[in-house]
Amino acid sequence: MAEVRSAPRGPLGRIAGFAAVAIAFVVLVSLGTWQVERLYWKEALIAAIAERRSAPPASLGEIEAIAATGEDIDYRATRVSGVYDHGKERHFFATHEGRTGYYVFTPLMLADGRALFVNRGFVPFEMKEAATRAEGQVAGTVTIDGLARPRLSEKPSSLVPDNDIAKNIFYWKDLDAMARAAGIAADRVVPFFLDADSSENPGGLPMGGVTQFDLPNNHLQYALTWYGLAGALVVVCGAYAFRHRRRDYSEK
Repeated sequence: MAEVRSAPRGPLGRIAGFAAVAIAFVVLVSLGTWQVERLYWKEALIAAIAERRSAPPASLGEIEAIAATGEDIDYRATRVSGVYDHGKERHFFATHEGRTGYYVFTPLMLADGRALFVNRGFVPFEMKEAATRAEGQVAGTVTIDGLARPRLSEKPSSLVPDNDIAKNIFYWKDLDAMARAAGIAADRVVPFFLDADSSENPGGLPMGGVTQFDLPNNHLQYALTWYGLAGALVVVCGAYAFRHRRRDYSEK
């Protein structure tokens, strides 16, 4: 039986093939470069967060002044004084060290009459009700060190459940909803949260210092993957061209 050979490509076919390979190469290199840029951005963000956390605590007024300029206040060390209104605490569903429970958000009433919602920390599921941890419901004026955290403007994902206002269970940090449920006027609420530090509360609850700093930084791995694919494409196409050139030469 005669050997069947594919018809050789004409000039247009070769040009189209070269263009497709060139486009694929550019796309792969562009994706790798984008990941390198993301790597620099993530490293700068992690460094900025570390610097903010280690800085001396700023006053609430200083944090508000920064926020007024539009600059990011997330993770900025803050110190504030006020009186907790424990009867208006809100509960955010959370896990901590493998246990299911809640973060306790309590309005701290300030001298100017406003309220700052403070994430005092974690309590186990069975200790959601304040009566089960009465010792930790500190009275009088307190001074809290913690980290400023921005409010969320909307639910972060459609996969996140809606907040159950009736049961006082929040699945995302809706500051406006917390304030309404607590009976605090929106114009009397500081427009961000404060995560309390790990200073121990009487009775050990809530357990403070629950701020999470896990910022995945896999961009170098992703960049190497895209650049590696681009290199592999060059090798494969080079080998293909070399093999066909040898075949063409042998047939002359």
